[in-house]
Amino acid sequence: MKIDMHCHTKEGSIDGKVPIEEYISMLKAQGFGGMLVTDHDSYGGYRYWKKNIKGKKHEDFVVLKGIEYDTLDAGHIIVIMPENIKLRLLELRGIPVQMLIPIVHNYGGILGPAHPCGEKFMSFMNAKAYERNPDILKEFDFMETFNACEPQEVNDRAVKIAEKYDLPGTGGSDAHKADCVGLAYTEVPDDITCESDLIAHVIKGTKFSSGGSIYTKTTKEKIGKAKTVLSHSFWVYNKIGGWSKAFKRNSKLKKGFIERVEVEKEEKHEQKSN
Repeated sequence: MKIDMHCHTKEGSIDGKVPIEEYISMLKAQGFGGMLVTDHDSYGGYRYWKKNIKGKKHEDFVVLKGIEYDTLDAGHIIVIMPENIKLRLLELRGIPVQMLIPIVHNYGGILGPAHPCGEKFMSFMNAKAYERNPDILKEFDFMETFNACEPQEVNDRAVKIAEKYDLPGTGGSDAHKADCVGLAYTEVPDDITCESDLIAHVIKGTKFSSGGSIYTKTTKEKIGKAKTVLSHSFWVYNKIGGWSKAFKRNSKLKKGFIERVEVEKEEKHEQKSN
C-alpha cells in the first residue's frame, strides 16, 4: 500500500492550501491507500477529518494522525503517536529535541527528522542539536529519505545517513499546494489500519520503499539565493514562537507527568491484584 507520509492541509497548516477531503480524493485518484497528516504544530487537519469525514466518506482510505513539530534546536521532526494518545503539548512548538524524544517514546510514539539535509535551522543535519551531539541520530526511529520539495542530492544524502544508522526511510510530498500532492510515497504493508500498526512496523525494523518526483515550484526554488533570508526568518519566527509558548508548554508537561504517574500506579495496582 502506498501512503504519503508528509501532508499539510488547509485546516491544519497556516500555509496549507488543500482541504483534507480534496487531498484524499487526489491521492486516491493516484492509487494511494492512505496518508499521514503532518500539519505544522497542529492536529487541525486530522481533527477536521475525524469530526466531518471519518465513517461517512472515503472508508477505503487510511488517514493517520501525525504532526510536523518545530523543535527549538533541531528543525522539523515528524512525530507519530498511538491513536489513543492525545498530547496537546505537541501543538506548542519549541521543545528542545533532547526533551521531545523521551516524551514521545514514553507515550509509545515514534519520531524522525523531516527533510533532514534541507535548509539550515529547518532541518536536523543543519541544526545546532546535531552540531552539539551527532549521536542523537541513534535515538530516532525513522528518517524521511525522500521529500518531493527537496533537490535529489539532498534526498540522496538523507538515504546514506539512514542506511548508516539503520533507520527505516520514509517518503512524503510535503505538499502545501495541489500540484505537489502525490509526488512522493512510502510503500507500507497493507495491514496498516491505524497509527499503532505503523508504529509497530517501524519499531520492529520493517524496511519501507520510498520515492517519487521532485517538485520544482517551491518558494525557496523561486527566490533562489534569497532563500538564506527565508531560513533565517524561520529561525526568528521559531525562537519567538517557542518562547511565547513556554509557559503553556511547562504547564502541559507538568500535567502530563502527573497523569503518567497516575496511570503507572493504576497499572501496578492491577498487576498486584491479578
